[in-house]
Amino acid sequence: MGRFILKRLLSIIPTMFIIVTLSFFMMRLAPGGPFSSEKEVPQAVMENLLKKYHMDESLPRQYLRFLGDVLRGDLGPSFKNKDFTVNELIASSLPNSLVLGLSSLVLAFVLGVTVGTISALRQNTIFDYGGMSIAVLGISVPLFVAGPVLMLIFAVWLKWLPTSGWITGRQGMRTLIMPALTLSMPYFAYIARLSRASIVEVLRSDYIRTARAKGLSLPVILFKHVIKGALLPVISYLGPACAGIVTGSVVVESIFLVPGLGTFFVRSALNRDYTLIMGTIIVYSLILVLMNFVVDIIYGLLDPRISYK
Repeated sequence: MGRFILKRLLSIIPTMFIIVTLSFFMMRLAPGGPFSSEKEVPQAVMENLLKKYHMDESLPRQYLRFLGDVLRGDLGPSFKNKDFTVNELIASSLPNSLVLGLSSLVLAFVLGVTVGTISALRQNTIFDYGGMSIAVLGISVPLFVAGPVLMLIFAVWLKWLPTSGWITGRQGMRTLIMPALTLSMPYFAYIARLSRASIVEVLRSDYIRTARAKGLSLPVILFKHVIKGALLPVISYLGPACAGIVTGSVVVESIFLVPGLGTFFVRSALNRDYTLIMGTIIVYSLILVLMNFVVDIIYGLLDPRISYK
C-alpha cells in the first residue's frame, strides 16, 4: 500500500501541471484583458502597465515566468487589488471557506448517514418516506432559495440567529449555523439517498443473512458488518463533493456575507484579474486532487477486497 500511496502522490504533479497549463492558455487566449475598460486608456499608460506585469512578452515566455513563480510559491500581485498579492488574498479568505466547508461536510455526512440508515432499517414506513422526502427537498431547492428562507425563519421571525456576519465578529459561532446548514442541504440529500440504497443492498446479501442466523444482534450486524461495506459509495461521492463544499459556495457566501474565497473567485473572473483567477484555480484544483487521493486511501481501509498492486 505504501507504493500505491507514493504513486498517487507523484501523479498529482502531472495532473496539476496539465490543469495549470490549460487554464493559463485558455484564459490568455480569451478576448479582453485585465486593463480593458469602458474608459479609454492612453497608449503610453497601457504600455507601461503591460511592461510592469510582463504582459508585453510573448505568451510562451509569460507562461514559463508564471510557472517558475508558482514553483516558488509566488502567485504574483493582484491586478485589481493593487495593495495585495494573490497569496495574501487567498491566505485571508481560504480559512473562512475551509471552516464553512468542513462544517457543512461534517453536518451533511452525519445527518445523511443517520437518515439513510433509519430509512433503510424502516423501509416503507413513515420514517422512510419522511427521510427521503426531506432528501428530495434538499436536492430540489436551490441554495439561493434555501438561504433566504432560513434567514427569514431563524433570523427575522424567531430572532434566534444573526442574518449575516462571521465567527470573528461579536456574534461568534452563531453566525456559522445558517450558512453551514444551507450549504450542507444538497450534500446531505445525496448522502442520505446513497446511504439508504447501499444499506438496503447490503442487508439483502448472503453474509448478513448468515450473521442473523448465528444470532448476532442488530446493533452488532449494523455497525460491524453493514455500515462498513455500505459506506463505500458514500466515500466515493465525498471525493468531488468535499472539494466543492470545502471551497465554499459563492451563493452562500454572498447571502450571509461570508468573507470566503468564492467571493474573490467571482470578482476576479468579472475583472479579468489573471493572477487571482489562476491562484484560485490552483487552490481549487489542488483540493480536488487531494480529496480524491484521500478517498482512494479510505477505500482500501474500509474494503479489504481492494488490492493496491
